[in-house]
Parts: sequence; structure tokens; C-alpha cells
Amino acid sequence: MTIDAPLLTVVIPAFNEADAITKSLLAIYDFLASQEYPWEVVISDDGSTDNTVSEVERFIAGHLGFRLLKNEHRGKSSAVRAGVFAAGGDYILVIDADLAVPISEVRRFLLWVQEQGSDIVFASREGKGAKRIGEPYYRHFIGRVFNILIQIILLPGISDTQCGFRLFKREVAKKIFSKLLVYGSDMPVLHKPFFGAFEAEMLYLARKLKLNIKELPVVWTYSPTKRLNFFGNSSKMLRDILKIKLYSLLGKYKV
Repeated sequence: MTIDAPLLTVVIPAFNEADAITKSLLAIYDFLASQEYPWEVVISDDGSTDNTVSEVERFIAGHLGFRLLKNEHRGKSSAVRAGVFAAGGDYILVIDADLAVPISEVRRFLLWVQEQGSDIVFASREGKGAKRIGEPYYRHFIGRVFNILIQIILLPGISDTQCGFRLFKREVAKKIFSKLLVYGSDMPVLHKPFFGAFEAEMLYLARKLKLNIKELPVVWTYSPTKRLNFFGNSSKMLRDILKIKLYSLLGKYKV
């Protein structure tokens, strides 16, 4: 394996993931090391306040192909953005650090961009073949209500915008992330965890750019976290969805 000219870059945004990050990185390494194509992994830290950075540095010291970006805490969107712009692969896979969707799914996703001409392939917890494991009922209910609102307001026909597993062609990813407005390059430094709905803005721009988008059902395993206020974050996400719609009506998105 060489990281000089990777086919695939895996971008992992991370915020206070010290308890599980080493296990996830090892699973990613074990999978990628068995692949025939060149790859790299970029861990984009979002200003973690625990031992995430030291855990990642310890792992990187013993495993080639991994590198760490240290960012100020500006939210997941900014960490993903930094990772995307640092990526050198022809294809960029953005995944959550908890590996709620197994890394092995990238084989199926690559087929769609390499053989079917898709520009973006994103995981969905809805549709035939999709499965949610261990998700509390209240989270599922609120998530479905939120998706209905997203479909009504912004993205009709997309059944799940929030599942954290997405594969992009490199030039597509960099173009989209350069045009984000609500979750753009001017995100302020934060003092508490924040997730946000940047995926919805990303997919809105993908449609506006007339890109070929594919939604693939996956098996997704719920990972409990105490880092986020689920209800408070959901209300902020809804406000941002309305802001994206307003910006659209005002013609602010230039493609």
C-alpha cells in the first residue's frame, strides 16, 4: 500500500472520541489493508477536550496511511470540510467515528461511483434492505418527523439525510464544500458539542449542481452518546434547514 496517490481517502471527523477511536481505527485499518487499491485515512479532530488526539497519535505512530488534522472546535461540518480539502484520493469517504455503518460497505458504494457514474453515494437507514439496530424509539420517531420536514421544505424524495456514511468523487466533494453558506468556512469557534444539518445543505447543493446522487440502504447500529443535547441540537438543525431554504429563495447559492 502506498499513500502517494491514493484511490480512496477516508475522512473521519472526531470530537471527544477517546473511548472508542482506537477500536474504530483498527477496524478501518484491518479492512483497508486487505484491499488492493492505495488508500489514506484522515482523522479530522474537532478541537477535542479529552484524550482523542493523543489516542490517535499513538495509533498513527504504528500504522502507515493515517494522518491527523487538529482543528478548533467549530462543529462536525468544519471538521469534515477540513478533511475533504486535505484529501488526496480520487474518491472521498466520510464516515462517523463510531462506525455505525461498517467500513466494508465502501465496496458496494465504490461500485456505484466507478461503474454506475454516481457522483455521490450516501447511506440511508430507510428503504428495502435497511435496518436500524438498537435505536431508541423516541430518537427514531423524532428523526422521521425531522426527515418529513426536510423533504417538505428542502429535499423531496430523500428519505435520510443524516446517516454518517457518504462517498464522493473528489472534485465533487471539494466543489460542494466550497459553496456551503450556512455551514461555510466562517463557522464560529464553539464552546459545546454541535452536530448540525450540514448534510442537508450539502445535498441541496448537489441537486442544484445537477449531480448524480444515489441513496443506498444500509444496516446501521445505534451508538449512545452523552456529548450532545439531542433535542436542543434538533431544534438548531430545523432552524438551519429554514435558513438554507431562505438563502435558496433569495438566490444566494451560486452554482
